[in-house]
Amino acid sequence: QVTLVESGGGSVQSGGSLRLSCVASGAGYTPNKYCMGWFRQNPGKEDEGVAGIASDGSTEYADSVKGRFTISEDHDKNTVYLQMTKLDPQDTAKYYCAAARSHPEAPISLACPLAIPTNMDYWGEGTQVTVSS
Repeated sequence: QVTLVESGGGSVQSGGSLRLSCVASGAGYTPNKYCMGWFRQNPGKEDEGVAGIASDGSTEYADSVKGRFTISEDHDKNTVYLQMTKLDPQDTAKYYCAAARSHPEAPISLACPLAIPTNMDYWGEGTQVTVSS
């Protein structure tokens, strides 16, 4: 069992920045055996995979956030980050961290592609991000 706890959400003005964190824990968690992703959900809009990072370091981003968001991870801290810059009101959503069991050498396209959130095995409770204009 793996537990994911997100933090770092909040309210910010358009053009601002936030960094989300996701700490993973649990007896079964080993960083190089999980692919990690960030997803967001906003009522009235389609759920969206935002960014993902595989154990081999490969990453994937939604077109809507490319060039603005950066996903990274610190294996020593069992933490995945989502650095968000140039935030726009369209980024307002609840952001969820998720983990999928994967082979350490599997690229993200195989490990946890953003287009298939059902591949993720564990989910956090989410953290709200609100961007005002």
